[in-house]
This record gives sequence, C-alpha cells and structure tokens, in this order.
Amino acid sequence: MRYLRYGPRGLEKPGLLDGEGRIRDLSGLVRDIGGVTLSQLPAPDPATLPLVEGTPRLGVPVAGVGKIVCVGLNYSDHAAETGMAEPEEPILFMKATSALCGPDDTVRLPRGATKGDWEVELGIVIGKRAQYVSEEDALSHVAGYTIVNDVSERAFQIERGGTWTKGKSCDTFAPVGPWLVTPEEVGDPQDLRLSLDLNGVRMQSGTTAKMIFGAAQVISYISQMMTLHPGDIIATGTPPGVGMGLTPPRYLREGDVMELAIEKLGRQRQQVVQD
Repeated sequence: MRYLRYGPRGLEKPGLLDGEGRIRDLSGLVRDIGGVTLSQLPAPDPATLPLVEGTPRLGVPVAGVGKIVCVGLNYSDHAAETGMAEPEEPILFMKATSALCGPDDTVRLPRGATKGDWEVELGIVIGKRAQYVSEEDALSHVAGYTIVNDVSERAFQIERGGTWTKGKSCDTFAPVGPWLVTPEEVGDPQDLRLSLDLNGVRMQSGTTAKMIFGAAQVISYISQMMTLHPGDIIATGTPPGVGMGLTPPRYLREGDVMELAIEKLGRQRQQVVQD
C-alpha cells in the first residue's frame, strides 16, 4: 500500500494511492497516518474509498514525527567522493522536525546561506516502539519507507563550529514523501535505485546496496542509544553527487529545481528560493 497525506499545510487528511495513481480519501477509517495507527494501518480495497478530485498538495506522509535521526557518510561511494574513510560505526546527527515539509513544497535557503546542498535519501518510518532491538528483528518495527531530501547548508554545517545540526535543520530542509510505502510493497530495502536531478541534469545516481550500514543495522544501532517511537524517521544517507563533492563545488541558488526519485517510492520536486 502507498499511504499519503494531502491538503493545505497543517490541515492534511489521510489518503492512499489506488492502482491508477489516484488519491483516495482514508479519513473515514483513520483520523490520521501517525502514532499507534502506524502499527495497524488499514488496508481497504481502494475502490471502496471516496476519490479525491484534482491534484491537491501532498504533505509529509506521516503525522506527529517525534524526531528525525540521520546517518552520515553511509554510502561507500559517497565516502570516497568526500575523501573520508568509511566510518566504523554509523555517524548520527539530528534534524529538527521544524524542517519538515511536503515533497513538492518550496525549499527556502535561510538568510546568509551561501552553500545550500542536496541529498536524496531512503527514509525509514518507524511503526512500533523499538528499544534494544536486534538486527534480525529490526525490520519488523518499520511502518514503511519514503524519500527524504536531506537539504543542507554546508557553511552553517561545517564552517561555523559545533555540530552538523545547524546546517541541517533550517526551515524546509526536510522534504519527505510523496508516500509511505509499506514493507511488503518495497521488498528488500537494500535493492533500490536513487537519483536526484538539478535543473534537469542528473547529479546523483546510486543504489541502496552501497549503504555501509543497511536499514536493519541502522535501526538496531540507534535503538541501543535512544528509543525509536512510531512516526520517527531515519534518513539513511546519500549516494555520491552532492554539490559539495563536485569540482568545483556547485551550490543551490534561487530558481533551482531539484527532482528526486527512489525506485518504488515515487518522486519529489522542489523549487529553491532565497529568504
């Protein structure tokens, strides 16, 4: 199943995608897609649900996100691109939930930003509480998968001291969606193609098979240090082709358009503006 949330920001309603790519209203069965609902998502025949007319805005496909945990340098080819050694353990950092926005919402570079960057990532949405889980059991805690654009401001992140969080958490720096796709629909999370185009030019192309720490490893590892709750999102790292890694570097400018895709998970599209 492919679940989604549609409507104006802050007023999204739950829905799902039918076999013809049309939105069906799920609000008659669930109040929203989040919290305990994620462990028991309804799976009705889409044809029995009301059809949503037009092309409404899509929001973040899960409500009530408690935290966004990100994994840095988690692709072997991206680590090589940066000239850094592959980490022996996952590198973790947090991204503020205030950065969340819909998959096609405008990305706004904050005042003073000079080095905005892009990162297409596989997102894991937790469906049931995970604390001290084993790798063998980790994927049973997954509600589904989605696309995350881990937008970054590299000058804030790297040149201004402290942790990476300040360059990762600006408003609109976490487009998520378009859908929450259930595990049975996705299959092996380590066998998905990812891509990102900037103004129609392919910048990133990769596969989750290149992840240093796979989805099950990442969930298990994080759960040893903090409890993961339903609705939490894990952004699992990015393949090569980020702006910082180009020669010379290429950073986001007003008017740029990013288009992201992950096999089986849909597409995102964001236009960039400067505050």
